[in-house]
Amino acid sequence: MKYLKYVGIAILVLLLDQGSKMWVYNNMHLGEEFPFLGISWLKIHYTLNEGMAFGIKLPAPYGKIILSLFRLVAVTAIGFYLRGLITKQAHWGLLVSLTFIMAGALGNVIDGTFYGVFLKNNVIVDSPTPWFHGKVIDMIFTDFWQGILPNWIPIWGGEYFAFPIFNIADSSIFVGVVLILLFQRRFFAHEQTEDIEIQKTEESVSSQKNI
Repeated sequence: MKYLKYVGIAILVLLLDQGSKMWVYNNMHLGEEFPFLGISWLKIHYTLNEGMAFGIKLPAPYGKIILSLFRLVAVTAIGFYLRGLITKQAHWGLLVSLTFIMAGALGNVIDGTFYGVFLKNNVIVDSPTPWFHGKVIDMIFTDFWQGILPNWIPIWGGEYFAFPIFNIADSSIFVGVVLILLFQRRFFAHEQTEDIEIQKTEESVSSQKNI
């Protein structure tokens, strides 16, 4: 029972992520977009991503395989870490945040692993195998502004800029990381208290031995 609510959160994130991707795949053409609920700056834009979150791409020919294996290892590691924290009754906020991260990573693992096999035109060109070479479906576009950046901006000055297009899995990872960064003192307060108690106990035992 102690694992059930976190499993439920992960399943909900996966259903929303995969459901939204399948809806876009079956109902939109690549490159098509429309304003979400009539909001001009929030759009559903169908695009495919060969690389990491928010459209970042790793170089060929081994970039995609490395990314897929990294995601698998990351999901497995987070899963074991999360299980241990649940057993230790860690702060519920930390557990929820890690569940968001794990579910988001798993959502994109599903894309990269299976989409190249089961979805038409979703495999990276010249891939040695469709397995682990599927393209991730992205669709959330926060179109606040796009255009040429001022020349005084270091590195990117004078270049065209548009906000990246992402998906629910990316959003889940982002939310999980931000929550941990914002509330890390609260999330890890229990562990800090335990460390202080252990240190006091060791000092007490050491003092008694010296007596």
